[in-house]
Amino acid sequence: MTNSRELPAIGSMVEVIQGRDAGLVAVVVGHVEDKFLLIADGSVRRADKPKKKNVSHVRKLAYVAEDVAEKLRLDGRVNNAQLRYAVRKFLEERLVAVEESAEGGAFRG
Repeated sequence: MTNSRELPAIGSMVEVIQGRDAGLVAVVVGHVEDKFLLIADGSVRRADKPKKKNVSHVRKLAYVAEDVAEKLRLDGRVNNAQLRYAVRKFLEERLVAVEESAEGGAFRG
């Protein structure tokens, strides 16, 4: 049986689309088997107890927290403050992009 969904890389941002944590934006901190991810955001889901989620229950976002990925690769651990910072940085960048696209479409004259 082939895996229909590719696992997001460690350090990638994902949004939970099913379950109790629906709407949560988190960072992939590990993989379990071929179809499960370990995710944490540093506040709701802490780094010491990440949530195990089926890959089909999350939506991969086009952002990788390079600092978190590097820390996990070197030390195998990351702290909650780094996760919170990565999620906040992603959400702020997405908000700026939305605001810029809204401004660009209006006719000023």
